[in-house]
Amino acid sequence: MIGPLSSRLSISLRLALRELRGGLSGFYIFLACIALGTGAIASVNSVSRAITGAIASQGQTLLAGDMRFELDNREATPEELAFLQRYGEVSISTGLRSMARLPDGSQQALVEAKAVDEAYPLYGKVTADPDRPLSQLLGRDGDVYGALAAPLLLERLGIKPGTELLLGNLKVRITGTLVTEPDAISEGFGFAPRLLLSREALIASGLVQNGSLVEHAYKIKVADPALRGTLATTANRELPSAGWSIRTSDRAAPSLTENVDRFSQFLTLVGLTALIVGGVGVANAVRAFLDAKRTTIATFKCLGAPATVVTLIYLIQILLIGMVGIVIGLAMGAAAPFVALGFLRDILPVPAEATIYPAALGMAALFGLLTTFAFAILPLGHARRVPATALFRDQSFDQARLPSWPYLLAGSAALAALAGLAIYAADDRFIAVVFLGAVAAAFVLLRLVAAGIAALARRSPRVNSPALRLAIGNIHRPGALTPSVVLSLGLGLALLVTLALIDGNLRRQLTGTMMENAPNFFFVDIQGSEREGFVDILKQNSPQGTIQQVPMLRGRILAFNGQDVSQMNVPPGGRWVLRGDRGITYQEKPPENSRLVQGEWWPADYAGEPLVSFSAEEAEELGLKLGDTVTVNVLGRNITAKISNFRQIEWESLSINFVMVFSPNTFRGAPHAWLATLTDANATPADEGRILRAVTNAYPTITSVRVKDALDIAEQLVGQLATAIRAAAAVALVASVLVLAGALASGNRARTHDAVILKTLGGTRRMLMRAFSYEYMILGVATAIFALAAGSLSAWFVVARIMKLPVTFMPDVAVVTLVVALVLTVGIGLAGTWRILGQKAGPVLREL
Repeated sequence: MIGPLSSRLSISLRLALRELRGGLSGFYIFLACIALGTGAIASVNSVSRAITGAIASQGQTLLAGDMRFELDNREATPEELAFLQRYGEVSISTGLRSMARLPDGSQQALVEAKAVDEAYPLYGKVTADPDRPLSQLLGRDGDVYGALAAPLLLERLGIKPGTELLLGNLKVRITGTLVTEPDAISEGFGFAPRLLLSREALIASGLVQNGSLVEHAYKIKVADPALRGTLATTANRELPSAGWSIRTSDRAAPSLTENVDRFSQFLTLVGLTALIVGGVGVANAVRAFLDAKRTTIATFKCLGAPATVVTLIYLIQILLIGMVGIVIGLAMGAAAPFVALGFLRDILPVPAEATIYPAALGMAALFGLLTTFAFAILPLGHARRVPATALFRDQSFDQARLPSWPYLLAGSAALAALAGLAIYAADDRFIAVVFLGAVAAAFVLLRLVAAGIAALARRSPRVNSPALRLAIGNIHRPGALTPSVVLSLGLGLALLVTLALIDGNLRRQLTGTMMENAPNFFFVDIQGSEREGFVDILKQNSPQGTIQQVPMLRGRILAFNGQDVSQMNVPPGGRWVLRGDRGITYQEKPPENSRLVQGEWWPADYAGEPLVSFSAEEAEELGLKLGDTVTVNVLGRNITAKISNFRQIEWESLSINFVMVFSPNTFRGAPHAWLATLTDANATPADEGRILRAVTNAYPTITSVRVKDALDIAEQLVGQLATAIRAAAAVALVASVLVLAGALASGNRARTHDAVILKTLGGTRRMLMRAFSYEYMILGVATAIFALAAGSLSAWFVVARIMKLPVTFMPDVAVVTLVVALVLTVGIGLAGTWRILGQKAGPVLREL
């Protein structure tokens, strides 16, 4: 008998290493599956950590200051400015959207105008072409001010540096192109190209008026670094009504960081899916390996080796081979930042030099190791039951019986640890739980689908064709390939169908439904004195058009029921409502394209305490109920209103709507501008161009946004995102193909015996090829049907329930899925079968 545990481990390790001298034959797909999944997780997390680390380390440059205090629609009072200047040097910049146009009125374009002072930037550098001091490029020459334009603006207007443009009531000359702007990322995403000018020029343009949608940013180079952590608290305590948004350099671009983390989480889960799919390949490879070693296992038992030692011998071998795959995946992950950062350098903040991220690699290695163990332990449990009679009879393991409970417990514990690690590492743990639940449900469903296919084949009527009869028999016989093929290919195809349908429905909404129902134009910053003349111009140029106008202010939510929102744990779905200022309005009647779902609207002559109508979906995310209070800061005043009702808003209509609509008495007498839309279904592109020129030339301070242009930009973003997601999902499909190839290869031994016996009994190679082709086609079609059903259901849930958009089934996705499934199953199946059919009968018959 073999002695204590340490002795058993020593003997098991020595024997395992001896057996590994034979090489890795039969484990190449095993290695590829583990390396692919581990590499995907390591790569995604390494690149993510590189980007988020760069955002944190370059915070001062990305913010162009140590701290940023933002006020919307008003400048800081002398008291507020004196407070900021007390702590260090202050740089002031002002941002707004407006229309830049050629002096002859022939062309115009929406721009993101940014006006800066002499101190800008406090950190970093503005790079322009030509490379001259910013004060010279933005300086004044008589009545003309200098400005730097993004290359895209020059392209849209068809102009070159040196051309003069009109901005509001001001004439500016393009003195160069803007190459880099240090704080561009912290300013957030812009729908229009940048136009950089001086604050003196912006004041002269007349664009900043009462109610204009303007952002004033006050950036501080803090003299005493020790005060950076407490200055925000001090500012809110000493000036509680300022209502400013405060950001520090350690969170220079919180939206970008959050989006990178979310995208990284999604891609990590996709990589985990590839790893789990690869786990099926691990199980197949381990099963085939142990099947080939059954006489060796029986020999060990005949020589007195305990079952535990036999199991340890092969568990050690499998884990060592798994470690080789993990190391290959980690090498891919370590190299990923060095490759990816070169492509990302022009669009995202990246470190000056790429490096290796041990934490990301360690997490990927743990994922790979847990997957290897979880999917290898059950085949080992089956191998433990091999009787010594296997020395004298050629028999396989009994897969129908479950292994003993310690192996089931070990496998369950490894899968639970794998799920726990994925949930722990996720930014949004609810999404991680749902994702893992969906993967687990898909595995169960795929097993049921395989069992259903076998049951149908077993009960199918007898057919006359020998090839088809043989194919149907192969589907339901003991040791059939049905479970392996369906399980390996089904999950990868279902994931691709889900993503394709989500992408297709989003594009259809952007280019079809939304475009048909959306207004042609949004008009912003309409002053009260301009409304009548503005409406006359629209009616003259679009007699059939529908004009909608509402008052518009900007406000920042400070508190719910008196609790500071910055101290609340807000779910991800509701965070956007609290990020920055929100457009708000007041109305006597409920807005169009929304309906009351709870509460009552106020009377037309209401004069009581301030009331507010809140969007029902966002209120649910924020945990609000009727009677709760909302405190907003508008124009430097804190206003508290009670929630009187909730509205269901049709955001996809793109008509005028707001998260918050207040009772008219709330803002009586407050200065504000107006927002308007024009909807004319019959307007041609030429008509829209004429309307745009008429409004811009008559009222240069009104900002006109053509909805089609905004939707085109949104479609481009969706397309770029979809490309990245599809590339990640392709990893899961590649893993599925590898597993499929491994499953078919592992069944080659049994297929060889079958083919030889059938050929001995008179079967021709042509008939056998037809039989195998029919079998693979049936399995491919069945798998494609499952992938379409599961993928369609998942896409419906995401689009209809989460995005709240209508869903359309897309036949082209169904056709592509069916073709891919057939090509993979039939192609890979026949590639392996062709070699089998060429085996000599004698050697195989002697082994039986």
